[in-house]
Amino acid sequence: MKLPQLGQDEAELLGAMRAHVAAEIARAGGSLPFDRYMELALYAPRLGYYVNGRRKFGEHGDFTTAPETSPLFGQCLAQQVAECLGHLGGGAVLELGAGSGRMAADMLRELERLDAVPAAYQILELSPALQALQHATLAAAVPELLPRVSWLQVLPDPGFVGVVVGNEVLDAMPVQRFRRHQGRWQELAVALAGDGLEDRWLAPFTPGLEHALAEIWPDPDAVGDGYGSEINLRLGPWLRALTDRLAHGYVVLIDYGYSRREYYHPERDQGTLICHFRHRAFADPYLLPGLQDITANVDFSALAAAATACGLQLAGYTTQAHFLIDSGLDTRLAASDPDDVRRHLALMQGVKRLTLPSEMGERFKVIALACAAPVTLSGFATRDLRGRL
Repeated sequence: MKLPQLGQDEAELLGAMRAHVAAEIARAGGSLPFDRYMELALYAPRLGYYVNGRRKFGEHGDFTTAPETSPLFGQCLAQQVAECLGHLGGGAVLELGAGSGRMAADMLRELERLDAVPAAYQILELSPALQALQHATLAAAVPELLPRVSWLQVLPDPGFVGVVVGNEVLDAMPVQRFRRHQGRWQELAVALAGDGLEDRWLAPFTPGLEHALAEIWPDPDAVGDGYGSEINLRLGPWLRALTDRLAHGYVVLIDYGYSRREYYHPERDQGTLICHFRHRAFADPYLLPGLQDITANVDFSALAAAATACGLQLAGYTTQAHFLIDSGLDTRLAASDPDDVRRHLALMQGVKRLTLPSEMGERFKVIALACAAPVTLSGFATRDLRGRL
């Protein structure tokens, strides 16, 4: 991909990020595990993509998320959250990585309408710039509820009661990349190449990687030469840390991904890693470190297995389209004022993007996990896909 035209601030950030990565590679002895490189590119203090203050969301950013697409997304999620809070007899909401704050604003407004405003609405957000953006969004949209909102940079203390929600959080977790080469597994490291970066394929070196690959492919000889993909080895420890904070409650996560069988299908032989910059998608994770998003699809089978290992119960798994419909999407669209033509058409266009199979409807999934709480949830009534995991 040809390098796009960058502004002066972007060029300076890119130069600083490249220097930072180069220094880390030198300190590590000549190469970094890919997951460590991805962590730096996304989360390095002041420089990483999610913490450096550049605009990321919406038409003038790099990509558009479901909450930016339509307010109906947050409203429907709020209905499911309200049901969960009802099962618990109250509690707090913890949102993981709140982006622009749009989903939080839409959810809080709808929870107020449903008479289900949580005792507290906490946002776990590492970026000071995004915290400021979220505060501004909420102050403009729901000023009366702003006193209930607080920001965290670490998970809450143990004993949390309530609902944890996250939209497009797991896809931004660092992953290991691997391939099958001449009858052996190899793991990707990142090395310097002149002024840039390059792949360095090595024998597996990350603890647990070979064991994880053996669980997916008990017979590795059945994997074709050249097959490559990625795996998120941080998922289990992350979920364990989250579960250790829960006294009882729910975790509801929305993201794009597949079951394990679909994720590691022989025809998906280059994995799912993808980058975004100014609404352009490309495969090179080394092109614009600090300026580009780097994501990988979610293995929902791995997530479900990790949840079970943590003592959580799987309360539902379905497509985004079916979850939204079961959570009142049609009713909310029908309630919009048809005389306000511009808004009604915008809502209809948003619904199409959220639900059509060719858009977000099938590619995005919703999973719910329960901790010492009822496992029957209305958002998964029509099409529960737990059997596919």
